[in-house]
Amino acid sequence: MVNYIWVILTVVGIVFGMINGTMDEINKAIFTGASEAVTLSIGLISILVFWLGMMRIAEQAGLLNALAKVFRPLVRRLFPEVPAEHPALGYILSNMIANMFGLGNAATPLGIKAMEQLQELNGGDITASRSMVTFLAINTASITIIPTTVIAIRMQYHSSSPTEIVFPTFIATILSAIGAILIDRYFYYRRSRKG
Repeated sequence: MVNYIWVILTVVGIVFGMINGTMDEINKAIFTGASEAVTLSIGLISILVFWLGMMRIAEQAGLLNALAKVFRPLVRRLFPEVPAEHPALGYILSNMIANMFGLGNAATPLGIKAMEQLQELNGGDITASRSMVTFLAINTASITIIPTTVIAIRMQYHSSSPTEIVFPTFIATILSAIGAILIDRYFYYRRSRKG
Protein backbone atom coordinates (compact mmCIF):
# COMPACT_ATOMS: atom_id res chain seq x y z
CA MET A 1 0.00 0.00 0.00
CA VAL A 2 2.80 2.41 0.87
CA ASN A 3 4.38 1.80 -2.55
CA TYR A 4 1.15 2.93 -4.22
CA ILE A 5 1.09 6.08 -2.11
CA TRP A 6 4.67 6.92 -3.15
CA VAL A 7 3.87 6.32 -6.81
CA ILE A 8 0.77 8.53 -6.59
CA LEU A 9 2.73 11.32 -4.87
CA THR A 10 5.48 11.11 -7.49
CA VAL A 11 3.09 11.14 -10.44
CA VAL A 12 1.06 14.03 -8.99
CA GLY A 13 4.26 16.02 -8.37
CA ILE A 14 5.53 15.45 -11.92
CA VAL A 15 2.17 16.28 -13.50
CA PHE A 16 1.91 19.40 -11.32
CA GLY A 17 5.45 20.40 -12.40
CA MET A 18 4.60 19.89 -16.07
CA ILE A 19 1.45 22.03 -15.76
CA ASN A 20 3.31 24.82 -13.90
CA GLY A 21 6.41 24.63 -16.10
CA THR A 22 8.74 23.78 -13.20
CA MET A 23 10.19 20.50 -14.53
CA ASP A 24 13.74 21.92 -14.30
CA GLU A 25 13.28 22.44 -10.56
CA ILE A 26 11.81 18.94 -10.17
CA ASN A 27 14.77 17.37 -12.01
CA LYS A 28 17.20 19.38 -9.88
CA ALA A 29 15.41 18.29 -6.67
CA ILE A 30 15.47 14.63 -7.75
CA PHE A 31 19.20 14.59 -8.46
CA THR A 32 20.12 16.71 -5.43
CA GLY A 33 17.98 14.54 -3.17
CA ALA A 34 19.51 11.34 -4.54
CA SER A 35 23.03 12.67 -3.98
CA GLU A 36 22.23 13.77 -0.42
CA ALA A 37 20.61 10.39 0.30
CA VAL A 38 23.78 8.53 -0.67
CA THR A 39 25.98 10.87 1.38
CA LEU A 40 23.67 10.62 4.38
CA SER A 41 23.49 6.82 4.14
CA ILE A 42 27.27 6.48 4.14
CA GLY A 43 27.50 8.79 7.15
CA LEU A 44 24.84 6.82 8.99
CA ILE A 45 26.57 3.53 8.29
CA SER A 46 29.69 4.62 10.17
CA ILE A 47 27.71 5.76 13.23
CA LEU A 48 25.49 2.67 13.26
CA VAL A 49 28.50 0.36 12.92
CA PHE A 50 30.10 2.13 15.88
CA TRP A 51 27.00 1.76 18.07
CA LEU A 52 26.37 -1.83 16.97
CA GLY A 53 29.98 -2.54 17.97
CA MET A 54 29.36 -0.89 21.33
CA MET A 55 26.25 -3.05 21.76
CA ARG A 56 28.34 -6.13 20.99
CA ILE A 57 30.92 -5.09 23.59
CA ALA A 58 28.14 -4.45 26.11
CA GLU A 59 26.71 -7.88 25.35
CA GLN A 60 30.10 -9.58 25.80
CA ALA A 61 30.69 -7.65 29.05
CA GLY A 62 27.34 -8.82 30.41
CA LEU A 63 25.76 -5.35 30.47
CA LEU A 64 22.85 -6.39 28.25
CA ASN A 65 22.14 -9.40 30.46
CA ALA A 66 22.20 -7.12 33.51
CA LEU A 67 19.76 -4.72 31.81
CA ALA A 68 17.56 -7.65 30.81
CA LYS A 69 17.45 -8.80 34.46
CA VAL A 70 16.51 -5.30 35.59
CA PHE A 71 13.67 -5.05 33.06
CA ARG A 72 12.47 -8.68 33.30
CA PRO A 73 9.97 -8.01 36.16
CA LEU A 74 8.47 -5.09 34.21
CA VAL A 75 8.22 -7.16 31.02
CA ARG A 76 6.60 -10.02 32.95
CA ARG A 77 3.92 -7.60 34.20
CA LEU A 78 3.37 -6.15 30.72
CA PHE A 79 3.11 -9.62 29.14
CA PRO A 80 1.41 -11.84 31.75
CA GLU A 81 0.24 -14.38 29.12
CA VAL A 82 3.82 -15.19 28.07
CA PRO A 83 5.37 -18.04 30.14
CA ALA A 84 8.33 -16.95 32.28
CA GLU A 85 11.03 -18.82 30.33
CA HIS A 86 9.55 -18.50 26.85
CA PRO A 87 11.94 -17.28 24.10
CA ALA A 88 9.51 -14.45 23.26
CA LEU A 89 10.48 -12.65 26.48
CA GLY A 90 14.16 -12.74 25.52
CA TYR A 91 13.43 -11.26 22.09
CA ILE A 92 11.14 -8.62 23.60
CA LEU A 93 13.82 -7.60 26.11
CA SER A 94 16.53 -7.52 23.42
CA ASN A 95 14.30 -5.42 21.18
CA MET A 96 13.57 -2.97 23.99
CA ILE A 97 17.25 -2.61 24.89
CA ALA A 98 18.28 -2.06 21.25
CA ASN A 99 15.57 0.61 20.94
CA MET A 100 16.80 2.27 24.14
CA PHE A 101 20.15 2.81 22.46
CA GLY A 102 18.50 4.15 19.31
CA LEU A 103 19.45 1.12 17.23
CA GLY A 104 16.20 0.71 15.35
CA ASN A 105 17.93 -1.24 12.57
CA ALA A 106 19.24 -3.75 15.10
CA ALA A 107 15.93 -3.81 16.97
CA THR A 108 13.83 -4.66 13.91
CA PRO A 109 14.96 -8.30 13.45
CA LEU A 110 14.56 -8.85 17.19
CA GLY A 111 11.05 -7.41 17.03
CA ILE A 112 10.16 -9.69 14.12
CA LYS A 113 11.44 -12.72 16.05
CA ALA A 114 9.46 -11.63 19.12
CA MET A 115 6.29 -11.36 17.01
CA GLU A 116 6.93 -14.81 15.52
CA GLN A 117 7.26 -16.28 19.02
CA LEU A 118 4.13 -14.46 20.18
CA GLN A 119 2.26 -15.77 17.13
CA GLU A 120 3.25 -19.32 18.10
CA LEU A 121 1.79 -18.69 21.56
CA ASN A 122 -1.31 -17.31 19.83
CA GLY A 123 -1.94 -20.76 18.34
CA GLY A 124 -1.99 -19.61 14.73
CA ASP A 125 -5.01 -17.35 15.25
CA ILE A 126 -5.06 -14.54 12.66
CA THR A 127 -6.29 -12.04 15.28
CA ALA A 128 -3.47 -10.39 17.22
CA SER A 129 -3.19 -11.52 20.83
CA ARG A 130 -3.10 -9.15 23.79
CA SER A 131 0.68 -9.62 24.02
CA MET A 132 1.16 -8.88 20.31
CA VAL A 133 -0.81 -5.63 20.58
CA THR A 134 1.07 -4.62 23.72
CA PHE A 135 4.43 -5.37 22.12
CA LEU A 136 3.56 -3.37 19.01
CA ALA A 137 2.49 -0.39 21.14
CA ILE A 138 5.64 -0.50 23.27
CA ASN A 139 7.92 -1.05 20.27
CA THR A 140 6.39 1.87 18.40
CA ALA A 141 6.68 4.25 21.36
CA SER A 142 9.92 2.81 22.73
CA ILE A 143 12.01 4.62 25.31
CA THR A 144 15.22 5.94 23.77
CA ILE A 145 18.18 6.85 25.95
CA ILE A 146 20.62 7.58 23.13
CA PRO A 147 19.01 8.49 19.77
CA THR A 148 22.02 7.39 17.73
CA THR A 149 20.43 7.75 14.29
CA VAL A 150 19.24 11.29 14.95
CA ILE A 151 22.61 12.24 16.43
CA ALA A 152 24.29 10.82 13.32
CA ILE A 153 22.03 12.87 11.05
CA ARG A 154 22.71 16.01 13.07
CA MET A 155 26.45 15.35 12.88
CA GLN A 156 26.18 14.76 9.13
CA TYR A 157 24.59 18.20 8.71
CA HIS A 158 27.22 19.85 10.96
CA SER A 159 25.04 20.63 13.96
CA SER A 160 26.90 22.73 16.52
CA SER A 161 25.60 20.45 19.29
CA PRO A 162 24.35 17.15 17.86
CA THR A 163 23.79 15.55 21.26
CA GLU A 164 21.62 18.30 22.76
CA ILE A 165 18.54 16.27 21.82
CA VAL A 166 19.39 13.38 24.14
CA PHE A 167 17.50 14.61 27.22
CA PRO A 168 14.40 15.93 25.36
CA THR A 169 14.25 12.67 23.38
CA PHE A 170 14.51 10.65 26.58
CA ILE A 171 11.65 12.59 28.23
CA ALA A 172 9.49 12.51 25.08
CA THR A 173 9.95 8.76 24.63
CA ILE A 174 9.21 8.03 28.30
CA LEU A 175 5.96 9.96 27.97
CA SER A 176 5.09 8.24 24.68
CA ALA A 177 5.79 4.80 26.18
CA ILE A 178 3.65 5.55 29.25
CA GLY A 179 0.90 6.82 26.95
CA ALA A 180 1.12 3.70 24.76
CA ILE A 181 0.89 1.39 27.79
CA LEU A 182 -2.04 3.30 29.30
CA ILE A 183 -3.96 3.33 26.01
CA ASP A 184 -3.19 -0.37 25.45
CA ARG A 185 -4.46 -1.27 28.93
CA TYR A 186 -7.52 0.95 28.60
CA PHE A 187 -8.66 -0.74 25.40
CA TYR A 188 -7.80 -4.20 26.74
CA TYR A 189 -9.91 -3.76 29.88
CA ARG A 190 -12.70 -2.09 27.92
CA ARG A 191 -12.78 -5.02 25.48
CA SER A 192 -12.63 -7.61 28.27
CA ARG A 193 -15.61 -5.98 30.07
CA LYS A 194 -17.69 -6.15 26.87
CA GLY A 195 -16.74 -9.79 26.25
